[in-house]
Amino acid sequence: MTTILIVEDDAHLAAGLRYSLERAGYNVRHAEDGPTGLLLLEECRPDLIVLDLMLPGIDGHTVLRRVRETNPRLPVIILSAQSTENDQVRGFASGANDYMGKPFGVRELLARIQARLPEIPLADTTFAFGPGTIRLSALEYVDQGRSVALTPTEAQLLRVLHASVGEPVDRRDLLREVWGTRSSTTRTLDTHIRRLRQKLEPDPTNPRYIRTVHSVGYRLDPNGICS
Repeated sequence: MTTILIVEDDAHLAAGLRYSLERAGYNVRHAEDGPTGLLLLEECRPDLIVLDLMLPGIDGHTVLRRVRETNPRLPVIILSAQSTENDQVRGFASGANDYMGKPFGVRELLARIQARLPEIPLADTTFAFGPGTIRLSALEYVDQGRSVALTPTEAQLLRVLHASVGEPVDRRDLLREVWGTRSSTTRTLDTHIRRLRQKLEPDPTNPRYIRTVHSVGYRLDPNGICS
Protein backbone atom coordinates (compact mmCIF):
# COMPACT_ATOMS: atom_id res chain seq x y z
CA MET A 1 0.00 0.00 0.00
CA THR A 2 1.19 3.51 -0.83
CA THR A 3 2.43 5.35 2.25
CA ILE A 4 2.14 9.12 2.67
CA LEU A 5 3.99 10.97 5.40
CA ILE A 6 2.33 14.15 6.67
CA VAL A 7 4.69 16.55 8.48
CA GLU A 8 2.34 19.12 10.00
CA ASP A 9 2.22 20.69 13.47
CA ASP A 10 -1.47 21.65 13.32
CA ALA A 11 -3.06 18.59 14.93
CA HIS A 12 -6.58 19.41 13.72
CA LEU A 13 -5.47 19.91 10.12
CA ALA A 14 -3.30 16.78 10.21
CA ALA A 15 -6.22 14.71 11.53
CA GLY A 16 -8.45 15.93 8.71
CA LEU A 17 -5.79 15.20 6.12
CA ARG A 18 -5.21 11.74 7.55
CA TYR A 19 -8.93 10.95 7.42
CA SER A 20 -9.24 12.09 3.78
CA LEU A 21 -6.11 10.27 2.64
CA GLU A 22 -7.00 7.03 4.40
CA ARG A 23 -10.47 7.15 2.84
CA ALA A 24 -8.71 7.50 -0.52
CA GLY A 25 -6.83 4.25 0.19
CA TYR A 26 -3.46 5.49 1.38
CA ASN A 27 -1.48 4.38 4.42
CA VAL A 28 -0.74 7.57 6.39
CA ARG A 29 1.91 8.43 8.98
CA HIS A 30 2.01 11.76 10.79
CA ALA A 31 4.84 13.77 12.33
CA GLU A 32 4.09 16.91 14.31
CA ASP A 33 7.58 18.44 14.05
CA GLY A 34 10.68 18.41 11.85
CA PRO A 35 12.84 15.97 13.84
CA THR A 36 10.02 13.41 14.05
CA GLY A 37 9.43 13.80 10.33
CA LEU A 38 13.04 12.89 9.58
CA LEU A 39 12.84 9.88 11.91
CA LEU A 40 9.64 8.62 10.25
CA LEU A 41 11.24 9.16 6.84
CA GLU A 42 13.79 6.47 7.71
CA GLU A 43 11.31 4.27 9.56
CA CYS A 44 8.38 4.04 7.15
CA ARG A 45 10.03 4.83 3.78
CA PRO A 46 7.06 6.86 2.45
CA ASP A 47 6.13 7.12 -1.21
CA LEU A 48 5.28 10.82 -0.86
CA ILE A 49 5.59 13.58 1.75
CA VAL A 50 3.10 16.37 2.46
CA LEU A 51 5.24 18.98 4.23
CA ASP A 52 4.43 22.13 6.19
CA LEU A 53 7.15 24.79 6.37
CA MET A 54 6.59 26.40 9.76
CA LEU A 55 7.50 23.44 11.95
CA PRO A 56 8.87 23.23 15.49
CA GLY A 57 12.32 21.75 16.00
CA ILE A 58 13.50 21.85 12.39
CA ASP A 59 11.77 24.03 9.80
CA GLY A 60 10.31 22.59 6.61
CA HIS A 61 12.99 23.97 4.29
CA THR A 62 15.70 22.24 6.31
CA VAL A 63 13.67 19.00 6.41
CA LEU A 64 13.28 19.14 2.63
CA ARG A 65 16.98 19.74 2.01
CA ARG A 66 17.84 16.75 4.20
CA VAL A 67 15.28 14.63 2.36
CA ARG A 68 16.88 15.56 -0.95
CA GLU A 69 20.35 14.56 0.25
CA THR A 70 19.28 10.91 0.36
CA ASN A 71 16.01 10.80 -1.63
CA PRO A 72 16.34 12.98 -4.74
CA ARG A 73 13.28 11.40 -6.42
CA LEU A 74 10.86 11.22 -3.48
CA PRO A 75 7.81 13.41 -4.32
CA VAL A 76 7.32 16.24 -1.81
CA ILE A 77 4.30 18.56 -1.79
CA ILE A 78 4.64 21.67 0.35
CA LEU A 79 1.45 22.75 2.11
CA SER A 80 1.98 26.14 3.72
CA ALA A 81 0.37 29.41 4.75
CA GLN A 82 3.48 31.05 3.29
CA SER A 83 2.28 31.20 -0.31
CA THR A 84 3.69 34.32 -1.96
CA GLU A 85 5.66 33.95 -5.17
CA ASN A 86 8.93 34.35 -3.25
CA ASP A 87 7.84 31.64 -0.81
CA GLN A 88 7.12 29.30 -3.72
CA VAL A 89 10.43 30.08 -5.41
CA ARG A 90 12.27 29.25 -2.18
CA GLY A 91 10.28 26.04 -1.75
CA PHE A 92 11.03 24.85 -5.27
CA ALA A 93 14.68 25.81 -4.82
CA SER A 94 14.78 23.58 -1.74
CA GLY A 95 13.57 20.67 -3.88
CA ALA A 96 9.76 20.62 -3.66
CA ASN A 97 7.83 18.98 -6.49
CA ASP A 98 4.66 20.97 -5.84
CA TYR A 99 3.45 23.80 -3.62
CA MET A 100 -0.03 24.53 -2.27
CA GLY A 101 -1.03 27.49 -0.14
CA LYS A 102 -3.33 27.33 2.85
CA PRO A 103 -6.30 27.31 2.88
CA PHE A 104 -6.55 24.58 0.26
CA GLY A 105 -9.06 22.19 -1.24
CA VAL A 106 -8.75 18.54 -0.23
CA ARG A 107 -9.89 17.37 -3.67
CA GLU A 108 -7.15 19.42 -5.31
CA LEU A 109 -4.55 18.02 -2.92
CA LEU A 110 -5.72 14.47 -3.66
CA ALA A 111 -5.46 15.18 -7.40
CA ARG A 112 -1.91 16.45 -7.02
CA ILE A 113 -0.94 13.47 -4.89
CA GLN A 114 -2.39 11.08 -7.45
CA ALA A 115 -0.44 12.86 -10.19
CA ARG A 116 2.79 12.30 -8.26
CA LEU A 117 2.22 8.61 -7.53
CA PRO A 118 4.10 7.37 -9.36
CA GLU A 119 5.90 10.11 -11.21
CA ILE A 120 6.41 9.62 -14.91
CA PRO A 121 9.65 7.64 -15.23
CA LEU A 122 12.55 9.56 -16.68
CA ALA A 123 14.11 7.63 -19.51
CA ASP A 124 17.87 7.49 -19.75
CA THR A 125 17.77 10.44 -22.14
CA THR A 126 20.83 12.56 -22.86
CA PHE A 127 20.80 15.54 -25.21
CA ALA A 128 22.93 18.55 -26.04
CA PHE A 129 21.94 21.82 -24.42
CA GLY A 130 24.01 24.83 -25.41
CA PRO A 131 27.67 24.07 -24.68
CA GLY A 132 26.78 21.23 -22.29
CA THR A 133 24.64 18.13 -21.93
CA ILE A 134 21.37 17.37 -20.15
CA ARG A 135 21.19 13.93 -18.51
CA LEU A 136 17.56 13.47 -17.47
CA SER A 137 17.82 10.21 -15.52
CA ALA A 138 20.83 11.57 -13.60
CA LEU A 139 19.01 14.85 -12.89
CA GLU A 140 21.93 16.97 -14.02
CA TYR A 141 23.34 19.38 -16.57
CA VAL A 142 27.05 18.92 -17.32
CA ASP A 143 29.17 21.62 -18.94
CA GLN A 144 32.96 21.18 -19.19
CA GLY A 145 33.10 19.19 -15.98
CA ARG A 146 30.70 21.48 -14.11
CA SER A 147 27.57 19.68 -12.89
CA VAL A 148 24.31 21.49 -12.15
CA ALA A 149 21.68 19.50 -10.26
CA LEU A 150 18.11 19.44 -11.54
CA THR A 151 15.03 18.74 -9.46
CA PRO A 152 12.72 15.94 -10.64
CA THR A 153 10.12 18.51 -11.70
CA GLU A 154 12.68 20.50 -13.69
CA ALA A 155 13.77 17.29 -15.41
CA GLN A 156 10.16 16.44 -16.25
CA LEU A 157 9.70 19.89 -17.77
CA LEU A 158 12.77 19.41 -19.93
CA ARG A 159 11.51 15.95 -20.91
CA VAL A 160 8.22 17.36 -22.19
CA LEU A 161 9.86 20.31 -23.95
CA HIS A 162 12.48 18.05 -25.54
CA ALA A 163 9.77 15.73 -26.89
CA SER A 164 8.67 18.67 -29.09
CA VAL A 165 12.07 20.26 -29.55
CA GLY A 166 11.92 23.41 -31.71
CA GLU A 167 8.13 23.56 -31.46
CA PRO A 168 6.03 25.57 -28.98
CA VAL A 169 4.39 23.59 -26.17
CA ASP A 170 1.14 24.94 -24.81
CA ARG A 171 1.10 25.95 -21.15
CA ARG A 172 -1.90 23.71 -20.53
CA ASP A 173 -0.07 20.73 -21.99
CA LEU A 174 2.97 21.41 -19.82
CA LEU A 175 0.79 21.63 -16.70
CA ARG A 176 -1.01 18.40 -17.59
CA GLU A 177 2.12 16.44 -18.52
CA VAL A 178 4.28 17.57 -15.59
CA TRP A 179 1.81 18.20 -12.78
CA GLY A 180 -0.91 15.83 -13.97
CA THR A 181 -3.73 18.28 -13.31
CA ARG A 182 -4.99 21.54 -14.69
CA SER A 183 -5.44 22.84 -11.13
CA SER A 184 -1.77 23.81 -10.93
CA THR A 185 -1.41 27.46 -11.83
CA THR A 186 0.55 29.07 -14.63
CA ARG A 187 2.49 30.87 -11.90
CA THR A 188 3.79 27.48 -10.75
CA LEU A 189 4.91 26.73 -14.31
CA ASP A 190 6.50 30.15 -14.79
CA THR A 191 8.37 29.83 -11.48
CA HIS A 192 9.91 26.52 -12.59
CA ILE A 193 10.83 27.92 -16.00
CA ARG A 194 12.52 30.87 -14.30
CA ARG A 195 14.48 28.49 -12.05
CA LEU A 196 15.58 26.43 -15.08
CA ARG A 197 16.75 29.54 -16.87
CA GLN A 198 18.72 30.64 -13.83
CA LYS A 199 20.47 27.27 -13.82
CA LEU A 200 20.99 26.74 -17.54
CA GLU A 201 20.95 30.02 -19.43
CA PRO A 202 24.07 32.22 -19.76
CA ASP A 203 21.77 35.25 -19.42
CA PRO A 204 18.46 34.23 -17.75
CA THR A 205 16.91 37.64 -18.58
CA ASN A 206 17.55 37.04 -22.31
CA PRO A 207 17.10 33.27 -22.72
CA ARG A 208 18.53 31.53 -25.77
CA TYR A 209 17.50 27.94 -25.11
CA ILE A 210 14.19 27.98 -23.22
CA ARG A 211 12.12 30.47 -25.21
CA THR A 212 8.79 32.08 -24.35
CA VAL A 213 6.19 31.79 -27.11
CA HIS A 214 3.75 34.56 -26.32
CA SER A 215 0.10 33.55 -25.92
CA VAL A 216 1.11 29.90 -26.23
CA GLY A 217 3.76 28.61 -23.85
CA TYR A 218 7.42 27.66 -24.15
CA ARG A 219 9.80 26.17 -26.72
CA LEU A 220 13.08 24.34 -26.24
CA ASP A 221 15.90 25.29 -28.60
CA PRO A 222 18.94 23.37 -27.29
CA ASN A 223 21.17 24.92 -29.97
CA GLY A 224 20.02 28.48 -29.33
CA ILE A 225 19.44 29.22 -33.01
CA CYS A 226 15.65 29.09 -33.52
CA SER A 227 14.05 32.34 -34.64
